[in-house]
Amino acid sequence: MHRALRFVAIFSLAGVGFLAAAKPQVEEPGLSQMANDIARPFGMPITNSMVATWIAALTLIVFARVATRHMTQVPERAQNFLEWLVGGLYSFLEGIIGSHLVKRTFWFFATLFIFILSANWFGLIPGVGTIGWGHKTPNGFKIDEPLLRAANADMNLTLAMALTFVACWFVWSMQETGPIGFLKGLFAPKGETSGLLKVVMVFVFFVSGCLEVVSILFRPVSLSFRLYGNMFAGENMLETMSNLIPRLSWLLPIPFYFMELLVGFIQALVFMLLAAIFTLLSCQHEDQTVVAESETGA
Repeated sequence: MHRALRFVAIFSLAGVGFLAAAKPQVEEPGLSQMANDIARPFGMPITNSMVATWIAALTLIVFARVATRHMTQVPERAQNFLEWLVGGLYSFLEGIIGSHLVKRTFWFFATLFIFILSANWFGLIPGVGTIGWGHKTPNGFKIDEPLLRAANADMNLTLAMALTFVACWFVWSMQETGPIGFLKGLFAPKGETSGLLKVVMVFVFFVSGCLEVVSILFRPVSLSFRLYGNMFAGENMLETMSNLIPRLSWLLPIPFYFMELLVGFIQALVFMLLAAIFTLLSCQHEDQTVVAESETGA
């Protein structure tokens, strides 16, 4: 598990650093949609969301190392929690994508869920987004450039994770069905037909396959925007409630913190489930699809 966490964290951070270097700094009202640069060693920008990502990833790696350093038959608290989490996720995914596919893909989907959830909840820790550089206003001190920012409120990280999934999805699809099977799954007509109807079905399924290719190309966009949009909206909501009544800035956001805890969990679950279902749809063999359809009909 800790090796999987390192893999996704490093790959995601590479995407964050690459995309952040190409972003111009733009003045925006309210919270900026782009992360703020806090340092530029050797000309490479380090943003506040990158630092939050590093902290979340490092925390998970250290926890995984500590929990698995001295494995015992009667697990202690850290090992027991990790085994409960991993075992629960494994059983949950096995019920969705099957025992065969979960053995190949579990390391990635579980890491996605744990990392996204940790990054989402880390962004709710007091001080994240509220400590940094700013200026005085009649209503108090306003933070212009926070030292830390919620990792998934930056499009760079969510897009990097989505592109990582697409790369893994393509590899898994090729391993399960092969190039010919992959193309047949997209464009080949399903069912048994003959005569003119067969020609019509060939055309229909070819057009349907073209639409499916467009859908596949847009999957990274939909995955990344869904997660980013919800996390950025949550940031803005907490910021708005904090500034609504300055004297009650410590009280008004509290109910929304609990809601954001739930939203952070749901978004991590949705990202993992969508990735798992996309993988299942492309990795199913034709005989498995027929059996599944017959069982559903029964």
